[in-house]
Amino acid sequence: MTDAAADVPPSPEPLDAAASDPIALGWMQGSPPPMERQVRFDDGGMYTFPKLRWAYSNIRRLMPTTRVSRGFGGVSVLPRAESDDIDGVTFTPIGRTTPMTWAESLAANYTDGIVVLHRGRIVQERYFGALAEPQSHIAWSVTKSFFGMIAASLVAEGVLDPLAPVASYVPELGLSGLGNATLRQVLDMTTAIHYSEDYTNPDAEIWQHGRAGGVLHRPADHSGPSSFYEFLATLRQAGPHGEAFAYKTVNTDALGWVLRRVTGLSLSELLQQRVWSQIGAEQDADLMVDSTGTEFAGGGLNCCLRDLARFGELLRNDGVSPTLSLSGPFPDLVGR
Repeated sequence: MTDAAADVPPSPEPLDAAASDPIALGWMQGSPPPMERQVRFDDGGMYTFPKLRWAYSNIRRLMPTTRVSRGFGGVSVLPRAESDDIDGVTFTPIGRTTPMTWAESLAANYTDGIVVLHRGRIVQERYFGALAEPQSHIAWSVTKSFFGMIAASLVAEGVLDPLAPVASYVPELGLSGLGNATLRQVLDMTTAIHYSEDYTNPDAEIWQHGRAGGVLHRPADHSGPSSFYEFLATLRQAGPHGEAFAYKTVNTDALGWVLRRVTGLSLSELLQQRVWSQIGAEQDADLMVDSTGTEFAGGGLNCCLRDLARFGELLRNDGVSPTLSLSGPFPDLVGR
């Protein structure tokens, strides 16, 4: 080590799960919270660690959303068979040589909440930090799975043609890089467009996409697109479609536009009709919206953990929802 290197103070260790606990740090506590304990959207602070641990459990307090109603039917039963045995399960994480227990992994991953099902039964349910049982948490890219499944069901019903070009459904995208891609290529994310989802690169298009949709704070000198759909129209093709997979959130946002155009429904209405009211959800969900009221199909869903588990159970059972109880507010509607 050189003398110069010896003079450089060591980088501080990042806060661990306990030290970054939002409740322990006092984020957003007080009436009003003191400035140094506020989590805000308009200064970009909500996406900085450790503030994001509070923000991700409180999106509706920071950003505009639209409701996805659970409807009036009964709540589907998720039987419980909870046990502490899972806490002692050990495994060696990829890229490491030292094993850890399941319980240790929850802290290592800064887990806000977790529900584990085994054969339809809850074997573990835990909440940490700012997340509590009745709260929603941002699902981010899990949102894509919901709209991908809805699109697949419409293909099965003959409403959507997977081989049709996107522009045949949304002519406004005819001059964009997505216009001549097929719906199948959008669903499979094999479109070849000039768009980077490198979150470590501040110049990547993912950040432009987020600012356009209002998911990220826009600087005062922002002059680019000001909605999700405006941004989609600016995308340019970078090669032949269909040759390689490349994860790009704009594919699902474009899919959302197709779904809205074909069904005549907003994405919140579509999600409510085809999924949320059908799985026996116990709580309403929410979707982030941009300045035009357009829902963020690529990552805007907020829901409680048990309802997310119900969706997973629906897929595990090939589309059959968990058993509905008769304890809902309108039991006569159960099963309709």
